[in-house]
Amino acid sequence: MGSSMPIDRRGFLGRTAATGAGVALTGAVGAVPAVASSPERSGQGHGHGRTKRYSFTVMGTTDLHGNVFNWDYFTDAEFDDKAHNDVGLAKISTLVRRVRAEKGRRNTLLIDAGDTIQGTQLAYYYARVEPITKAHGPVHPMALAMNAMGYDAAALGNHEFNYGIPVLRKFERQCDFPLLGANALDAKTMRPAFQPYVIKRMRTPHGRDVRVAVLGLTNPGIAIWDKANVQGKMVFPGLEEQAAKWVPRLRSMGADVVLVSAHSGMSGTSSYGDALPYVENAAALVAERVPGIDAILVGHAHVEVPEYRVVNKETGRPVVLSEPLKWGQRLTLFDFDLVWERGGWRVESVASKVLNSNEAEEDPTVTRLVRGQHKKVVAYVNQRIGTSTAAMSAAEAPFKDTPVIDFINHVQAETVRAALKGTAYASLPVLSQASCFSRTAAVPAGEVSVRQVAGLYPFENTLEARLLTGAQLREYLEFSARYYVRTPAGGPVDPAKLTNAENIPDYNYDAVSGLSYEIDVAKAPGARIGKLLFDGKPLEDSAQFVLAVNNYRASGGGNFPHVAKARQVWANSEEIRNTIIGWVRAQKVIDVARFSSVDWKLTRDGAPVF
Repeated sequence: MGSSMPIDRRGFLGRTAATGAGVALTGAVGAVPAVASSPERSGQGHGHGRTKRYSFTVMGTTDLHGNVFNWDYFTDAEFDDKAHNDVGLAKISTLVRRVRAEKGRRNTLLIDAGDTIQGTQLAYYYARVEPITKAHGPVHPMALAMNAMGYDAAALGNHEFNYGIPVLRKFERQCDFPLLGANALDAKTMRPAFQPYVIKRMRTPHGRDVRVAVLGLTNPGIAIWDKANVQGKMVFPGLEEQAAKWVPRLRSMGADVVLVSAHSGMSGTSSYGDALPYVENAAALVAERVPGIDAILVGHAHVEVPEYRVVNKETGRPVVLSEPLKWGQRLTLFDFDLVWERGGWRVESVASKVLNSNEAEEDPTVTRLVRGQHKKVVAYVNQRIGTSTAAMSAAEAPFKDTPVIDFINHVQAETVRAALKGTAYASLPVLSQASCFSRTAAVPAGEVSVRQVAGLYPFENTLEARLLTGAQLREYLEFSARYYVRTPAGGPVDPAKLTNAENIPDYNYDAVSGLSYEIDVAKAPGARIGKLLFDGKPLEDSAQFVLAVNNYRASGGGNFPHVAKARQVWANSEEIRNTIIGWVRAQKVIDVARFSSVDWKLTRDGAPVF
């Protein structure tokens, strides 16, 4: 699937950005820009200053994931990590104000590359608990904050579709800026379902405006990851194909600068393998293969790339790509220098860098707007819903069979068993898969709140049941076990270096309950699963099982074998997180001894690793 790019991933992730004056720009289409000092510069050595030049800055965010405040709703405390990053639009807003003050608001734009309305309990609350879609419902907190900040455009991310199209459409109506998605098409007419682009006019001191086109591209993986919400309604062709269609149009419409906001990483790879004919992380491919693009704001990959240059094969010109870190931890600045030549504006240079939001205070304008909603959500997530007989932590879940993953699997399997009662599948054994979504997730002994249970399952996945054979499950487990770095026997094992082989994320490693097995990490991937037993006996290839599985995996997310094509025998539309919360409310007690058992372990040449 998709030819790979000659890109050294580690090389570009570690690059430092070129330094340069930071600038930013914002304002709605047709809005009269505020009067500000213009960054006009006379050309040196070009007729003693007669050369007309103009400079402007585009600021960019991405993967905000519902973060307005520097707050972690799962820990009920200010956000912090090892690098002491901060999160949230309130801090980004302060950086935006600084850049506008330095450059002049008329010489800046502000855009985003998607994944805006999902990811925190703040976002969840206004999609599901007090939804923005209800009659006379609230304005989404992300719309309130982004409108106040004066965003000019935002591309659609795949997580925009998690709550269904009605929630997304209501959010779109609440925004004072367009949501762009040139490759989100109506399934029946094949016409754009969202605005594909916006053209902004930058006032210059030299007469003719600079016309800046922003083309929005979203991720083709939506067709898999949110199949239940989009199937038969929208289709999502490839970024490269749609950019090749739209960029020449924008140039013919008089665009002096073409900027792409792409919810797609740079690696040239796809987590869904060949399940779709379109590349998931295609931003660098677009830069290399589609002529006429000056810069790309990159999203989706959750990595920090201050500046990365790709030479376009057709024009030989460099295209500048930048991805600011997720959740509002960074703000990208693209600095554009233009020169007037032969009756038109030409891009002379582009440079990018990122600013760190931990250097800024929260903007009181933004915090004041959203504080009431924030307080309501904090109260909601701190509701006590039950007790736990023991503490459970996910810290070791990536490499040990832990009670916290057993708990998720227990609730999922119990839910599916109850749903299949009275059906033709009621007599089949139910297995369950779960992943470690957050290594910091924990449930304390004693009283348990909504936020502590919700922290076990931060994604909006729903539950399904699929039919698999013993042989298929063996292949499924072998595929999952690729996650471990091959580690020879003898010598100590560092857990930090044992997992995430080939950059496989934690959420694409599954532990399957209802079976017992060993994973020999000294062996090559594909030959690691041993002592695979069901009910204490070797697993029979022909035996049939029901697998309780999340919709992301069942739709092909992670490209696990067999499951996407397996027969679906049950599904519902409730988030697994809510299913678990509901289970705790009903049971009142999480009896850890009832479901906790060590059914899988890592070995080296048969000897346990831990």
